[in-house]
Order: sequence, then structure tokens, then C-alpha cells
Amino acid sequence: MARVLVAMSGGVDSSVTAALLADAGHEVIGVTFNQWPASQTRRNVRSGCCTPRTIDDARHVCQILGAPHYVLNFRSEFEAAVVQPWSRSYLRGETPNPCVMCNDRVRFPELIRKADELGAEFVATGHYARIANGASWRLLRARDAAKDQSYVLHTLHEHQLKRILLPLGDLLKPDVRRMAAAFDLPVASKPDSQEICFVPDGDYADVVRREGTTGQGPIVELDGRVVGRHDGIETATVGQRRGLALGGGAARRYVTAIDAERNTLVVGPRAAALVDSIAVRDVRWIKGPAVTPPARAEVQTRSHARQSPARLEPQSPSDVVVHFDEPAWAPAPGQAAVFYRGDEVLGGGVIQRPEVG
Repeated sequence: MARVLVAMSGGVDSSVTAALLADAGHEVIGVTFNQWPASQTRRNVRSGCCTPRTIDDARHVCQILGAPHYVLNFRSEFEAAVVQPWSRSYLRGETPNPCVMCNDRVRFPELIRKADELGAEFVATGHYARIANGASWRLLRARDAAKDQSYVLHTLHEHQLKRILLPLGDLLKPDVRRMAAAFDLPVASKPDSQEICFVPDGDYADVVRREGTTGQGPIVELDGRVVGRHDGIETATVGQRRGLALGGGAARRYVTAIDAERNTLVVGPRAAALVDSIAVRDVRWIKGPAVTPPARAEVQTRSHARQSPARLEPQSPSDVVVHFDEPAWAPAPGQAAVFYRGDEVLGGGVIQRPEVG
């Protein structure tokens, strides 16, 4: 049996992860990352990540399991590595994924570093994904397709996968809740968090505006005709329809592009948000930088979007152009494009902002 460092959010998934490992005879050490600025922690009295309530829930579960629990202060690291770059990306007209950023820059590097300090062989999280070890280490989709989180783990490297345990990867969510009840954990019926951890009220723009704002600007049709005004491009994302205040009665219009240089939103019919190809930068491959990119892959451009078969055209070791077999719906610059072969994650990168005419 091994010593395992378990990331504890105070939710049902991480709690069952710790319980399963302890039940299997592993020596479990629970850790909770305190990532929020103190002002936000005080403002949020609900059950989101890093609140006093969730820290108490994680500590209580560890007490039940007879495991030590530590709270690690990563406020400054999280602010610098995730919140500020995420906000600045929005101000550039992009739609970044903060969970990808956190897993890549804070959560897994720091978990593994702390595990080394504590002499732990493995780290574990409550993510729904699977790790397989055959001829090589591979990251796979979860058995529960509705809960699969392999998309936000695509930046992990093979050498990291060797140190990571994902006990929920072969389980369905209802089974996890039943296990929580069977282990008599107090979080068995706790609702899942649906928000970004540092945006507990869902108001993305409010968080971005602590970094800055682009201010008001025009909303234009594809032909350049001005049809409205926006309150800052940080309020919009490609593919968005609601909240544009364009008035009723007209045909539905969607954001098809965000022109950051002109502080302009471009809108059009749904078909105008379909694209045949995208450029992807900062591509990372699970098996490392020397991998030969596959000629074809299934590509996922949002965390819960369907995969789209595509041809990959490498431009450099870290840049790929993706040519979809069929037009893809509204890939948003700043989001991740993740490459799959069946259930296996091959790697992924960041969708580039195209030039706007």
C-alpha cells in the first residue's frame, strides 16, 4: 500500500476518492488548496470551492477516515497563474478555460511537489477520467460520459500520469453518491458546484473588470452595419445569443467574432458561427514535445461539446491547423481544442483568435 496525497475540495467526489483509497488500505493525506483572495472568501457564504464551509467539510471527512488534513495557501500563486491571465484573456476577446489553466499551472504541479515533500508516492483527485498503463501511460475519457473531465486534464504529461490516481474514472455519478452514503460521509447529498470556483455568482465580467474593461463599443452585422452597443467585450463569447440586447422580432443572431482591436462584436445567423478550420497554438502532447502529430483525430473545442472528426495539419512542433470534416459550431478563441483517438487524450492547445476583416 502507498502514501497518497488527496486533493480535497469538500465535495462528494474528492471525499469518495479519499474514502476509496483509505478503504483499500492506502495511507491517505488530505489537502485543500486555499486559492481565493481573502476578500472573496469572506463574500462567498455559499458552498463553493475554498469557502470556510467547504474547508470544514473536507476536514470533517478526513476526521471520519482517520486521515490528516492540511490547508495549503496558494492565493498568490493562483491569482498570478490563473485569475489574472484568465481576466486578461477575456479583455483580448478570448474565452479561456480556468480549469485547464489551474490544472496545468497550479493544482497538479503543486500537488506533486507537496507529495514529494511528504514522501507520498501518488497524488489523487476526484476528476472523472481514467489513466491506463500498458506500453505507455495514457489518459482516457471517464466511463460516465456526462461527467467526463478528461478535456480539462489534457495538459498532463506522461511522467505526471505515473504519479496520479483517479479512482472515480470507472464509476458513474449515482454510484459515487451511493458510496458516499455507504461510507457515512456528511457530503453524500451535497450538490455539485456548477460555477467557476472564483466566480461563485456567475458574473464573469465583474471578476474580469478588477483587471480592466474595454468599455462600450459597437455590435455590427457581418456587413458592418451597426445594430447595437455592448458594455465591454469581456461580457461576450463566440456563439453567444442571449444578453446582446438587440431587440425582439428579428432573426436570431449570434456572436460570430470578437474584434478586440476595434472593441467590436460581430453578429450574424447561426450558420455564420460554423467554421471549417481553426488554428491551435501552444499544443501540448501527453507523450511529450517530440511526438509526431497524428494525421487525424477527434477534436473537442469546449468542455462539454461533442467530438468532431478532423484532419490535423502541423505548422510547427506547437502549432496545428485543424480541418474539420464537417463545420464545427462556434469554436471560441482562448478555449482549448483537445485531440482524441477514441477514448484516449492525445493532447491539445489553445484556439487562436482569427483575423477579423
